[in-house]
Amino acid sequence: MTTLTAPPRPKSVAPVPARRGPRKYGKALTYVALTAGAIPTLLPFVWLLRSALMQDSQMFIAPPQWIPDPFQWSNFTEALTAQPFGRYFVNTVVIAVVSVVGTVLTCSIAAFSFSRLRWRGRNVVFALLLSGVMLPYAVTLIPTFVMWQELGALDTILPLTVPSWFAGAGGGVFNVFLLRQFFLTIPFELDEAAYIDGASPWRVYWTIVMPLSKPAIIVVTIFTFIGTWNDFLGPLLYLNSEENYTLSLGLASFQSIYITQWGYLMAASAAVIAPIIALFFFLQRYFIEGVTLTGIKN
Repeated sequence: MTTLTAPPRPKSVAPVPARRGPRKYGKALTYVALTAGAIPTLLPFVWLLRSALMQDSQMFIAPPQWIPDPFQWSNFTEALTAQPFGRYFVNTVVIAVVSVVGTVLTCSIAAFSFSRLRWRGRNVVFALLLSGVMLPYAVTLIPTFVMWQELGALDTILPLTVPSWFAGAGGGVFNVFLLRQFFLTIPFELDEAAYIDGASPWRVYWTIVMPLSKPAIIVVTIFTFIGTWNDFLGPLLYLNSEENYTLSLGLASFQSIYITQWGYLMAASAAVIAPIIALFFFLQRYFIEGVTLTGIKN
């Protein structure tokens, strides 16, 4: 009588590890290339910062001295106290915040109408709105100035803030277009379900579309804030009193007074652009996400 035995089990073969060499080296080369491309971009900021911490006699020596010796920290205190930059900062923040709120609110409402609502002539009106991008700013400069002069609003912040509360004015056409393209990526089934439950278009706009459009809204916020913060022509045209100056206008007047004090000028310039760099640093993830997703329709 023969005994049946089970066949021997095959020896387990260890999985062959994936070859990560080429992929690893490719990723490293990508980082090296990005770093090499970022160095020329960062060079002007490094030069600005090192000049802000140097004495005037050290800035123009050859070869250039990159590390200040000694660090002239007093350039910042003396430059920022030579003129009322604190007042300029408050004026700029007020104008920027009011402009950002107005731009985000009105441009998002217009974009919601162009993307989520159906009404006769919608595409024609949107095409006419986009045609405003081709209108040069200089064409409307004099009529706009005369209008604010007749309204008695010169030397106030009204000409710098009120246009942002009208979608399409003050460069808002691009913001309307950007938000409209992003709103189109949101499924329309969400709107239909809300309408079935009895929601109004305003409720759909505020509780559904806006919370889902955070990346695009942050992009509009960054663009508007930077444009308002760096605006020089607007304050130059409409502001006359020094107590109403913005940072850009105050920095220009500072340059005309302290044109030979390069350390003070560099320190004041570095202090003015620092909030912009900090804003982009903390919101860059949302900025890149909003720009990437805009125009991708599901």
